[in-house]
Amino acid sequence: MKHLFTFTIASILSLLTIANSSAQEVVNADARFELYESMISQKRVAVFANNASVVESQNIISFLRTRKINIVKIFTPEHGFSGLSDAGASVASTTESGIKIVSLYGKKDRPETQDLVDVDVILFDIQDVGVRYYTYISSLQKLMEAAAENNKPLIILDRANPNGFYIDGPVLQSKYKSFVGMQNIPVVYGMTIGEYAKMLQGEQWLDLQPRQKAQQLKLTIIPLANYTHQSKIQLTVRPSPNLPNMSAIYWYPSLGWFEGTKLSVGRGTAMPFQVLGHPDYQSDFSFTPQAMTGALNPPFKGKQCFGWNLQLPESTTLAQINGQIQLKYLLQAYQEFPDKAHFFTPFFYKLAGTALLREQIESGFSESAIRASWQPELSKFKLIRKKYLLYPEN
Repeated sequence: MKHLFTFTIASILSLLTIANSSAQEVVNADARFELYESMISQKRVAVFANNASVVESQNIISFLRTRKINIVKIFTPEHGFSGLSDAGASVASTTESGIKIVSLYGKKDRPETQDLVDVDVILFDIQDVGVRYYTYISSLQKLMEAAAENNKPLIILDRANPNGFYIDGPVLQSKYKSFVGMQNIPVVYGMTIGEYAKMLQGEQWLDLQPRQKAQQLKLTIIPLANYTHQSKIQLTVRPSPNLPNMSAIYWYPSLGWFEGTKLSVGRGTAMPFQVLGHPDYQSDFSFTPQAMTGALNPPFKGKQCFGWNLQLPESTTLAQINGQIQLKYLLQAYQEFPDKAHFFTPFFYKLAGTALLREQIESGFSESAIRASWQPELSKFKLIRKKYLLYPEN
């Protein structure tokens, strides 16, 4: 029987605890209304948000409207305001509760001048996951550019980054820039959305003419309370359809680039970004077979697939699981794939941000050798990043 090998962390939720139980609770910026109320009161406000923009158990839109804030427009990223649209699917603009919702992942990826004519200030409240190919930071950049060009103040309500406690992966090369990687940063860059916005502006990375125009952007970051880059965060609302829990969010940096291969990462199953495989694998990897639930998305839709559950011992700590990208699975998957000439797809270059990684894997480089090749560019990035940090490293 053909098999699909998988790995998952069935018990990971029991391991996800705040590093220091005596530490104060991390508070996202949107809950610190007193810090930004005066900036939006009596103003016509556009809010960049989606279903995960939750504050005090309600969506940011409801939260602000109960406080008599005049919301005239909602901008939304990939997956739409509902957060239900599939990855890569074009999202149409619509209207909800009398407010126009303008999609920035469909016919356009940034607000046009007419979208901002009736706007005094833009408020940004999106839950990111700190991974380069997660498109919310690309939408942030486009929004910043539109705000700068149209002289509109932008307020970012900062949120904790669940993958903000480490930096890893190849740094993107300019040749491979796309909407899943617009800047020369590593796969995991260890910054909150607010810190990243400061870097985009400070390094003049915004696509403006001239580049120095970035300094004209009226950017305000409302900070988190009690956050450090070692804080371990548990999200209560999925940030996108296929990151349903913390297990998927922690695995995402290691599995995201598999979408540039012939393998499935479990889209269409009950465990997206927690499983990995292909019907043509023959090896059982010495683990106990387990049937996958749900129907896999194309190209495996409708096929019955089986896989393997990789249990982790209870003593395994979160740092041991995700202190770095788990590159070993990409190497193992390639080694076991029966048709190596067709393992990668062209999309892999954009996700990896470089052609070198594929070349290294096909040439049989070891994990340690590949990681060593990342270090010079990672060191350069860390020096840039350090200038824009708002929160302690530990």
